[in-house]
Amino acid sequence: MQAPGDLASFRLNQGEAAGSDTFARNTRSMPGAPRGGPSPQRAAAMKRWLADKIAFQRDPLVFLLARGCAAREALVPLSLGPGPVMLVADPALIEPIMSAPESEIGRAKPARRIGALAARSASAPSGEALFERRAAVRRQFATGLASAYVPQIAALARQQAAILARAEAFDAHEVTSRLTLRVICQILFGPSVLGTADESILVDAVRLVENDLAADQFRTLPPLPWVGRRRKAEARHGRAVVMHVVERAKARAADASVLRALEPMALPPEDLADEVLLLLLAGHHTTAAAAAWLLYHLARDPATARRIALEAATASDRAGELVAERLPQASVSLAFVREVLRLYPSTWWLWREVRQPIALAGCELKRGTSLLISPWHMHRDPRFWQAPERFRLDRAFQGPAYLPFGSGPHVCLGMGVGLLELQILALEFSAAYELRALDARVGGPKPSLVLIPPPLRLSLRPRGLSPLDAGAQHIAGSVR
Repeated sequence: MQAPGDLASFRLNQGEAAGSDTFARNTRSMPGAPRGGPSPQRAAAMKRWLADKIAFQRDPLVFLLARGCAAREALVPLSLGPGPVMLVADPALIEPIMSAPESEIGRAKPARRIGALAARSASAPSGEALFERRAAVRRQFATGLASAYVPQIAALARQQAAILARAEAFDAHEVTSRLTLRVICQILFGPSVLGTADESILVDAVRLVENDLAADQFRTLPPLPWVGRRRKAEARHGRAVVMHVVERAKARAADASVLRALEPMALPPEDLADEVLLLLLAGHHTTAAAAAWLLYHLARDPATARRIALEAATASDRAGELVAERLPQASVSLAFVREVLRLYPSTWWLWREVRQPIALAGCELKRGTSLLISPWHMHRDPRFWQAPERFRLDRAFQGPAYLPFGSGPHVCLGMGVGLLELQILALEFSAAYELRALDARVGGPKPSLVLIPPPLRLSLRPRGLSPLDAGAQHIAGSVR
């Protein structure tokens, strides 16, 4: 199967980017452009600024992979707009960039739309109060990892798998989206605090905010006024819905929940809603996408799924329940999860901006230079990985070229929870069920705030049953 984003599909056409009619129309419609069109000097400058824009917008993943793999310098200039943009091609630069003081290298322009939402959230620390929030969330995650989360996640995974066993086929991402939402809601609010209706409302609300954020990720020209107003109104509605659900859930929140951990800080309703919204964005869609690919690769590799099934037995107690202390030694399932995250990282791009002139990798970077780091490229560059397009468990998932959750102080707050959730999903599904992929070929992911999987049609039957027995069981279940 051809790897999504394969270099063979990359066709960078500088002439098309520089001379298209679309480009001319866009420059004429820009604010401040003369009625007769831009001057020749300005038109030439715009062509230079946007020389890579069409190729990038056509397929950002293919573009970044091609430019990164072909790089001979640590920083690769990209023509994506009037400001200078550098693609970071040397993984050794990532940690210094991400760990630099905000006064030197901070949040970049394409990420500020998320930053505007996260300004009061622990997911975007800035200042003593916000660091305090981040510490509270991190403590709650650490406590849950050691106690409550394993049985909660395992129970939800088993419930979901039992439902799927009665279906002829299912789409992996649709299923994992529902499952991971239930998991993150239990972590945020506690078990059984939100009903199915509230969960559905949250899904729709988060999608409105995500659509608004995704639309502006890499925009160079402003949107049409009425389109921009409509998206902003939808995003405001989404945030209001989240605030309403959070306010209703506060009184019923479990003691071992993130909502209770934040309670001593007496956050205003808007701040608390933003905190929950950011955690939903970070902990729901990212994990759901990775979980969909995890189920797909379990279906494509039944031999490894059997190894994980055996591992599940050693990681469980006599009652068949997974034991949290044994999971770090479950090396096969851990490697499986890490390889899924290498091929489909939860964070596929990171933006930072130079706040004051600095020297980096022998380059003098002026204030306003954007630094683009792509885990998608880093994870698939043959200079850093042997046979990077192949799914392999014998890799060393460490080093600066492996960053599925980001790097430095900006690493994802829910990294531990995400890894745990994916490992439990692999163990629980493999222990009791066999997955089968129904399509010989599938497409690649769609880049948005996260990498959205294509349709991944799978079927599931109890482990050890023949297809005939599984079919008979399905019919019997339907009759009942």
